[in-house]
Amino acid sequence: MWYMIYSEDVENSLPMRKTSRPAHLARLQQLKEEGRLFAAGPLPAIDSDDPGEAGFTGSLVIADFDSLADAQSWADADPYIEAGVYANSTIKPYKLVLP
Repeated sequence: MWYMIYSEDVENSLPMRKTSRPAHLARLQQLKEEGRLFAAGPLPAIDSDDPGEAGFTGSLVIADFDSLADAQSWADADPYIEAGVYANSTIKPYKLVLP
């Protein structure tokens, strides 16, 4: 089943994001290679594809997991958690309707 993982950043997270980004992206790439990633990306702090020093307010991942518990475990192991980027994460089942 698909699950939505919505994570909110702490204030001034950009330096921590930059440091841990390669490990964060590697995990997403693995989901993609397994055919389990629908969408993933950061949420810019301003209305721009490149927010520069304004940084990001969080991230959204929609991916396929066997269960809510598996999605939670995957989210809990995110390098951004260890780096202190995320203040919290919400994981919920997601029903894909379109496209």
